[in-house]
Amino acid sequence: MANASSPYQFEVPWRPNFEARMAVVWTLGAVSIFLLTTVAPIFRGFGVVLGIGCVVGAVVRSFQAYRRNVEDRRLKFFGKEFIDLDALQCKSRQAIASKSYWLGRGFPWTDIEATKLHTLMSMGVVRTLGTAAQHAEGSYWVHGLAPEQDIYSELANLVGHSLIVGSTRVGKTRLFDILIAQAIFRGETVIIIDPKGDHGLAQNARAACDASGEGDRFVYFHPAHPDRSACIDPLRNWNRKTELASRVAALIPSETGADPFTAFGWKVLNDITNGMIATGHRPNLVQLRRYVEGGPESLLQRALKVHFVAHVRDWETRASSYIRKNKDRLLQAYVAFYQEVAIHEAQSVDLDGLISTYEHNRDHFQKMVASLIPILSMLTSDPFQELLSPDFEPGHERLVTDMSKIIRGNKVVYIGLDSLADSTVGSAIGSIMLADLAAVAGDRYNYGIDTLTPVNLFIDEAAEVLNQPAIQLMNKGGGADFRVTIATQTFADFASRLGDENKARQVLANTNNKIALRVLDSETQKYIAEGMPQIKVRSMALRYGHNVDTHIHDEYSASYQEQILEEEADLFPAAMLGELPPLHFIARLSGGRTLKGRIPILLSER
Repeated sequence: MANASSPYQFEVPWRPNFEARMAVVWTLGAVSIFLLTTVAPIFRGFGVVLGIGCVVGAVVRSFQAYRRNVEDRRLKFFGKEFIDLDALQCKSRQAIASKSYWLGRGFPWTDIEATKLHTLMSMGVVRTLGTAAQHAEGSYWVHGLAPEQDIYSELANLVGHSLIVGSTRVGKTRLFDILIAQAIFRGETVIIIDPKGDHGLAQNARAACDASGEGDRFVYFHPAHPDRSACIDPLRNWNRKTELASRVAALIPSETGADPFTAFGWKVLNDITNGMIATGHRPNLVQLRRYVEGGPESLLQRALKVHFVAHVRDWETRASSYIRKNKDRLLQAYVAFYQEVAIHEAQSVDLDGLISTYEHNRDHFQKMVASLIPILSMLTSDPFQELLSPDFEPGHERLVTDMSKIIRGNKVVYIGLDSLADSTVGSAIGSIMLADLAAVAGDRYNYGIDTLTPVNLFIDEAAEVLNQPAIQLMNKGGGADFRVTIATQTFADFASRLGDENKARQVLANTNNKIALRVLDSETQKYIAEGMPQIKVRSMALRYGHNVDTHIHDEYSASYQEQILEEEADLFPAAMLGELPPLHFIARLSGGRTLKGRIPILLSER
């Protein structure tokens, strides 16, 4: 491309290297002239001048030929590259100095590169480039359309959240490695939710902590390795009591999330959590299961007594007649005393709800919570009983923590969900932990950030755990200094998970940075391409013509015409997203920049 800004200049990219041929011609001309001057001295003065001119022409054409050759060689196969932690840490320091982060090697993708791409495609699917440019893994030649260099993005862009999309085994997790390690080197809080439990992802995060000299920052959670796993209570943090019921009820299988079973389950959970809080006990999954399966009788009795002691004067004397009347049925006595006497002096909405749950027909109760009990059973069976409902008293061999402690302690936590072994349980754990995290973010948003350290949340295979609290986290996370990066294979996965295409689009709208690796799904390709501006693509039309006029003594005429045409086209064609090689990406960043890049593979061993 001679000059993309000029409407009158056009050159077919990666045409044959005519400059090299001309360099040879100029060189031969110079040699011939100098030889001629030796045998014909009469021409020496003129020949020397002419020979020098030929040498200059040869030098100029050789330089042009070299540049052309360099551009040709860029189109060849780009092998996988590796980077160790020391090198990445060095790049991270350089990036921090300019308030940015490193994204690998590549170049800005502008209308110049886009025009080259469209021209090559329109002139026949790149066959003229040779077999080296047409690799089975993908179109490596796309990365050769411009010289590569280190590419960076501003740290401020991360506040707008990021989406990484790509088919399986094309580099999403390896890109996570690069981004996570840099967040660790910046000294920021990092939370990794990994449904499939990638061993390398956890290992590289731990190694980055060790490389930064703070290995104790790393926290490991994985149900498949309970002996090495920390204990994390997902119900530890909340802003409103109703959040706890919503957090668990959201896990109930439902077509719409608004069916009567879900609604009843939420009420039961809310009544139980209110009763536990009223008695000074912190709710956890084990206790919820106990009262849902066995009934709330013991909890209600304890809650009534606490209420009487705190709010009803001389309650023991006044309740004695009810106790004598009901004899061994102390709970019934307490309920009667509350409904007939205490309610007029000190009514409690929490107690009213718990009493209604207690008085509900038992058979109907069991029927309505039938879909809730399996969820609670899954989350409280071995080894989850201790992993998700730990005792926070001192003396534990394993680390006991929660999302608030993790953030206040500036930790790096890896949460492997082992979804390959049990996708239902893995999805439930991920969802409930995201809800807990959203509550912590709400505290930071409403009451001020207690630390200047940003919180980086990375969710791999996000469609498996995404829920409404996660959407809220992305909506308001910027105000709490949360930076969310999610990865998925297709956008349809979001709609399937959330049961609503509008909610899926809400997720997409909340990601201002979009990084696409190889994408095979056509709808996803279309969405990525439509998020980029249209450009004017220049092409050349050649017209040949000839004519023989038999009326005028067989007069022959011919014509030749060149015409430069412009038409609108995608900055990066949707179909080309399906031809990107592994570890190669196209990124559309907050602020409007587009980058073409490739990712090195992080080596965790130094």
